[in-house]
Amino acid sequence: MNDTLFTDDQAPPSAYRVLARKYRPTTFADLIGQEPMVRTLENAFDLNRIHQAYLLTGVRGVGKTTTARILARAFNYELPARDGKPAINQPTIHMEELGVHCQAIIDSRHVDVLEMDAASHTGIDDIREIIDNARYRPVMARTKVYIIDEVHMLSKAAFNGLLKTLEEPPEHVKFIFATTEIDKVPVTVRSRCQRFDLRRIDAGLLADHLLNVCKAEGVAIEPDALAMIARAAEGSARDALSLLDQAIAYGAAHSAGGAIAAEDLRLMLGVADKARVIDLFEAAMSGDVAAAIGVLEDQYNGGADPAQVLLELAEFTHLATRLKLAPEAAHSAALTPEEKRRGEDAAKRLSVPTLTRAWQILMKGVEELRGSQRPLAAADMVLVRLAYAADMPTPAEALRRLGFGEAAAGAGSEPPPARSATTDVAPTRGPRLVAAARPAASQPSAAAAARTAIESFDALVALAAEKRDMRLKIALESEVRLVRFEAGLIEFELAPGGARDLAAALMQKLQAWTGERWMASIVAAGGAPSLKEQREAEERRRRSSLESDPLVASVLARFPGAQIVAVRGRDEGAAAAETLYDGASPIEEDDGEAQ
Repeated sequence: MNDTLFTDDQAPPSAYRVLARKYRPTTFADLIGQEPMVRTLENAFDLNRIHQAYLLTGVRGVGKTTTARILARAFNYELPARDGKPAINQPTIHMEELGVHCQAIIDSRHVDVLEMDAASHTGIDDIREIIDNARYRPVMARTKVYIIDEVHMLSKAAFNGLLKTLEEPPEHVKFIFATTEIDKVPVTVRSRCQRFDLRRIDAGLLADHLLNVCKAEGVAIEPDALAMIARAAEGSARDALSLLDQAIAYGAAHSAGGAIAAEDLRLMLGVADKARVIDLFEAAMSGDVAAAIGVLEDQYNGGADPAQVLLELAEFTHLATRLKLAPEAAHSAALTPEEKRRGEDAAKRLSVPTLTRAWQILMKGVEELRGSQRPLAAADMVLVRLAYAADMPTPAEALRRLGFGEAAAGAGSEPPPARSATTDVAPTRGPRLVAAARPAASQPSAAAAARTAIESFDALVALAAEKRDMRLKIALESEVRLVRFEAGLIEFELAPGGARDLAAALMQKLQAWTGERWMASIVAAGGAPSLKEQREAEERRRRSSLESDPLVASVLARFPGAQIVAVRGRDEGAAAAETLYDGASPIEEDDGEAQ
């Protein structure tokens, strides 16, 4: 059998280079979306401030390995003098033409540029080989470069073995590390490297890049199809070129010599028609459940995945929210004219609470579909929830629709006179109790605790709080029905369930806090209600007063099953009102005035 030999400039007819390799950048000028890194490196090379080790991180396909090879070229760029141009024999990132070593480095076959995949070479023995070889000068080039891909896969021993050489490498050695999981790289390694975070490539830049590739390949493709590929790539140039490769092969059998259509891409990727997704969004947000389910079924029959449809719905919800809050987002090159027009319409029509509620329902629905054995049925139920929740009013809107908006706001009428929310309770014997305790800040400091004077029972409760004796404070509030209180003496009736040793414990605490002897005794009867009982009585009074309010009574009648959850004063209600977003909220009263 005869073997056919091919020279270096020839290739077998069947050898096809995929687009991701064919259009891999070879210079920094070819990199897209990484301008901050390119600018930093350009200044570093121009100032001859070249680091000994570089750490490149980022998601898949953004150009980490490609950047490493370009850096290896820059370290070893060499161009002989010709045509009157001077020779170049120093590191530079300005590489307008291929140098002596460039092609071999680009093809990953240069003897002095060693690439290692840490995923398959994880041990200390592999790193020891690098350390031993690093002592020898390069064979051909000016600098020996070690490129270690997926460096986070190295073992702990391998990392430790690399540290000393990494910190003080020979002057002829450079290290370039690439990783997708920077957190797994030890901080001792990161601190010895100059780190560059390669960003996800903007969908608009990706679409422009794909258009240039299509022109170079002589392929016609619709702009919507390019935008679809750019979005599906999620910022990865390699993924985008791979999808374009697939689209060209798929479209060749369907376009009949014309441009690759967006519909072909939709079928290939299994994604929903963007226009139909917007139709579905509008149907669901208008409450038309039947139309929404019909549109989803049509897309499902066309090959779209229900979970992907919900994700597309969530993306459009996010787009509408961005356009509402940041209108300049409409200038993104990744948006089709229809997405821009209909997204702006949705942003004008829907409120932020409605959009955020729709986002939450869709994200929850996507999670449900992942574990569902009937994804279409699960997606239908998500659309039902979305349609019924889309038109759900907030509590304030509900009151306005019922005609209570002005009354609730107090507009057009004088508010009812305020009633005191504090009750003074007088015991059968002894001084009067005031329900509002004096602030702890007004009590004597800890430094003067030995001479503390306690003028009232409320001052005693406040002092217990100041001393952080919460058990005693709670006992005083809930178990003590005061009979008599004066300097050095306290008599009280024990509330049901109270501790019998409370008097002894109280005397001990008072002597420690005041430096004086106190007498505390428990009597059989005659005590005033405890502070806790006073608060509960006041709560019942306020609730009864609120229930008799005509406005509140009419609201409760309109919403069967509604209940008054809590009654708060103005200061208490202000904080609670800030949390209103969705669902029921407490009906509040401020000193007898409904809010």
